[in-house]
Amino acid sequence: MRKGIHPKYTVVKIRCMGCGTIVETRSTKGQDFSIDVCSHCHPFYTGRQKFVDSAGRIERFQKKWSRGGSEKAEKA
Repeated sequence: MRKGIHPKYTVVKIRCMGCGTIVETRSTKGQDFSIDVCSHCHPFYTGRQKFVDSAGRIERFQKKWSRGGSEKAEKA
């Protein structure tokens, strides 16, 4: 390997905001950081359904499409 071209790997702690799990690993980022969902609380790995709603997106989507469906039914 050539010297001086590779990034420095430092030990960092990654904290999951969903379940609070802390994982210690190495990264080129150089500082501790947090993530929203990890493998301990992600629905794909756990098999449980979990909604991550940020700023009411689910409600806005449901309101938008429920309103559109009823208008079409009234016209028919």
